[in-house]
Amino acid sequence: MGKKRRRASEAPAELPEGCHHYEDLAEVPWDIQKYYHQRYSIFSRYDEGILMTDDAWFGVTPEPVASKIAQHVADAAPAGKDIIIDAFAGAGGNAIAFANSGRWKRVYAIEKDRQVLICAKHNAKVYGAADKISWYEGDCFKIIENELADMGEYSVVFASPPWGGPGYRSDSVFNLSYMQPYSLSDILQPLQRLTEDVALYLPRTSDLRQLAGFANNDQKVTVMHYCIKGASKALCAYFGRLSPESV
Repeated sequence: MGKKRRRASEAPAELPEGCHHYEDLAEVPWDIQKYYHQRYSIFSRYDEGILMTDDAWFGVTPEPVASKIAQHVADAAPAGKDIIIDAFAGAGGNAIAFANSGRWKRVYAIEKDRQVLICAKHNAKVYGAADKISWYEGDCFKIIENELADMGEYSVVFASPPWGGPGYRSDSVFNLSYMQPYSLSDILQPLQRLTEDVALYLPRTSDLRQLAGFANNDQKVTVMHYCIKGASKALCAYFGRLSPESV
């Protein structure tokens, strides 16, 4: 038999409201049970006290994918870019991977949901990344415009937005104009005003022609699929100077 995983011993004795560390399937709401079964792919250190809200399970990037994206962004980022902004930080998976890549002077992570942000901060401590991340609570577009506007020269932006909308799961090609609550243009236009160097994490069925339409100055958009056990989980589109040669 395989080695049994250690039961959680580092989750806070009293969890913040809305934050959970499930230890038994019977505790888990039915609609997130399939994600709970994948918890060690999502956070390999789950048993060390990882916290999640119920909604956060739907949007967190699996750890092997987050680590690979962090490597690709680190390798592709132009010289002189030493800050990365995670615009939709969620429970912290990507921000933690960026922080622990060793590439960035600072990670700025933005999350508008207070309970999810509490989870993300705690999870960063579990992974030893807390002192490398500056956290912001609020709307990412307003924070970027009002508080981080002078960072563009030094920054790369990573965005893993919500994927809501009709057709996300069923369409063979997903129209990104229908993505909710933010369409592709809602996301890219403000981010590209800050910097052309943007990495966007999207459904694997995203319409590539729509992505190509946001290339600047005839630059190509690099699209990479990220797989687990041979199956594509999502794609990441690299804009600006995050070039194919670098990735």
